[in-house]
Amino acid sequence: MAVRALVQRVLDWFPAVLARLGLVERVKATEAFDLAVPVMVTGGLRVLLRMADFLFVGLALGDAAIAGLELGFQYYFIGFGLSLALTSGTISVVSRLQGAGERARANLAVKQSLWLSLAVSLPLTAVSWVYAEPLVGVLTGDPAVVRYGSAYLQVVMLSLAFQFWSMVSARALAGSGDTRTPMYVRLLTLPTNVVLNAVLVFGLGPAPTLGVVGAALGTAIANMVAALVFFALLASGRYDVTLPLGGRQFDAGLVREIVRVASPLAGMRLLQTTARFPFLFILGVLGTPAVAAYAIGRRVMMFALMPAWGYSTAASTLVGQSLGAGHEDEATDYGWQTLRLGLVTQLLAAGVLVLAARPIATAFGTAHVDLTVDFIRVFGLATAGFSVSRTMRGSLRGAGDTHWPLYGTFIGSYVVRIPLAALALPTAVTISVAGFSMTPGLGLGYPAIFLALLGDYYTKAVVNTGRFWSGHWKAVARRASVGSAD
Repeated sequence: MAVRALVQRVLDWFPAVLARLGLVERVKATEAFDLAVPVMVTGGLRVLLRMADFLFVGLALGDAAIAGLELGFQYYFIGFGLSLALTSGTISVVSRLQGAGERARANLAVKQSLWLSLAVSLPLTAVSWVYAEPLVGVLTGDPAVVRYGSAYLQVVMLSLAFQFWSMVSARALAGSGDTRTPMYVRLLTLPTNVVLNAVLVFGLGPAPTLGVVGAALGTAIANMVAALVFFALLASGRYDVTLPLGGRQFDAGLVREIVRVASPLAGMRLLQTTARFPFLFILGVLGTPAVAAYAIGRRVMMFALMPAWGYSTAASTLVGQSLGAGHEDEATDYGWQTLRLGLVTQLLAAGVLVLAARPIATAFGTAHVDLTVDFIRVFGLATAGFSVSRTMRGSLRGAGDTHWPLYGTFIGSYVVRIPLAALALPTAVTISVAGFSMTPGLGLGYPAIFLALLGDYYTKAVVNTGRFWSGHWKAVARRASVGSAD
């Protein structure tokens, strides 16, 4: 108890200092921080896991395996992104129902999310198992990269349905204001995942040496364990939201509202993910070292970006619950206070990693340290844009207003990132699409790649912030109906 009290005192200190500096309002900032920290810890563990995957595989097999892991993971990320979109619908609906005092319907919403997650994840798993090699082969002509990437993809996708349910459970609990229970589950399963990956990648002890397949298998096992733990917790009935196994199984009104909120976010996730494919193709033209350096840099900087995930969830919960209780002005204030708090946290985290970029890059065993350091530092410059974009998206999500983040993603990814990145291509490269041939490159190389990344993140930040500042999301929340049963 003394340790817990000490930890809580330290956590209370951060928003208190910012409040003393006049940057935030202490009470609301403390509420947001308390909700965000467990999500940050959970997200940080998840990022450390992904970093460990790349570190282990890089040390064991080199840059080609790192590149293969990155390309295979992009297809897994389609499913992961859709799970995030679906759970965004879950947290929006659950938080508003909890704010309105309708706990039974909040529980029923969790069940609807479970059925929706199975309907989406199982077909994706089947497609990835059958077509893993040609899917990865679209992005690179390097046979070693294709071999590594497809092997990883086939195995890791076997646990996609379990990953969906874990995300649904975590977001449902967050929608009720409980972000600590998901953190405790991840504190159990993610370190186990790291140990499994190390054992299976390197073949420690009696375990076989499985390389990238070992990384995928360790992740798949951990996803299954986490899903089973979440299922047991929600089915126990001991939490503010539960999974009622009996009784009503389907509610069309709740399904429509979850899908209404999730659909634009699913579109946004698909836009983000599909935009990465031409971007990775461009990096592939520049060479396998470029793909590997980007993969390492992105994984490292995702650790600095974790606070934004926490503040986004906190904003969704606080804005959604305030709207459910009919307090629109309070919801607005929560959105801005969470943004200020998140931005300060992000910049501090990014500064530390940028300063440590070189030793971090060296640790991954890459043969191209300087290029990797450049990517880490560029992602560091993009951190403020990511923080603003993600936190504002969380506030809009709490209101059920998810169309504008979709618009921002389209503009940032397809109008800014891809065209600017294409300028990096050598002038001799010709691309053919649907019978049309073009030579988009100007031979600008990596400066165009770096500018594309920065432009993408800051464009999304402008769109999401502008939408929240307009106040039109309040009308969207008023029109949404989650309280009446069909």
